[in-house]
Amino acid sequence: MNDFTKDFAQALFNPDKINDLLRKELQQAVNNLLEAELTAFLGYDPYARNGWNTGNSRNGAYFRKVDTQFGPIEVQVPRDRNGQFHQHTLPDYKQHSDVLESTIIWTEMLQNMKSRGLKQVELFLSDGVVGMKTALARTYPKAHFQRCLVHVMRNICAKVRVDDREKIMNEFKQIHQQTSQKEAAAVLHKFYARWNKAYSNVIKGLKEIEPDLLVFYNYPKQIRASIYSTNMIESFNNVIKRKAKPKAEFPTEQSLDAFIGIQQLNSKEFL
Repeated sequence: MNDFTKDFAQALFNPDKINDLLRKELQQAVNNLLEAELTAFLGYDPYARNGWNTGNSRNGAYFRKVDTQFGPIEVQVPRDRNGQFHQHTLPDYKQHSDVLESTIIWTEMLQNMKSRGLKQVELFLSDGVVGMKTALARTYPKAHFQRCLVHVMRNICAKVRVDDREKIMNEFKQIHQQTSQKEAAAVLHKFYARWNKAYSNVIKGLKEIEPDLLVFYNYPKQIRASIYSTNMIESFNNVIKRKAKPKAEFPTEQSLDAFIGIQQLNSKEFL
């Protein structure tokens, strides 16, 4: 059990202590990412010999306070001597703090996956989690990103009138039922034209994420149905929850791994 796990266990029944612990962890994570950004920009670690005579170097830092759901944190934004470094970890002052928190938590998750041996990813499928695409670009820059079309449809449904929902959903579903990306793009643009007058904000949001909607068409048609939404993954997660519920506990991590493996082999979703 690491130090964070021990501290979290001790603070489990005290909300104030938990918030303080999470605030400190978030602050440290942000500062680590900012330093890593500067290192990547300069191309060498602090005090490394290969940084000598490169024409640029570290030049201290300035402090910035950021409000989060766990309380305010103080971060150190590093600077370079030539004034060319621009960080991307912190959101603009105008953005909400949840952008920062979401970006940091998924960045850390992806970096953890990479440190455990996942060196490269071909395709990443996700819903609209804030900061996901940005974090993916940092950790797996060669990976393609597909936005879950089912989640997109749900978001659209929540923003349109009840009387229009069935028509809109039937039209939007046509996007993933075409034979090529070119045909799907034509259907999508027709959708824009038809509904822009009534729901301009919805169409504006779709246009902003359009590059992420049709990526699955770059793959063989035999697997497209399984990679344009996260339904298959969510269905499998529900199977795991249902099967694991009767069990009081798993004695070891290995037994848990074996249990999940067996469920995966028996799942119709993966056959």
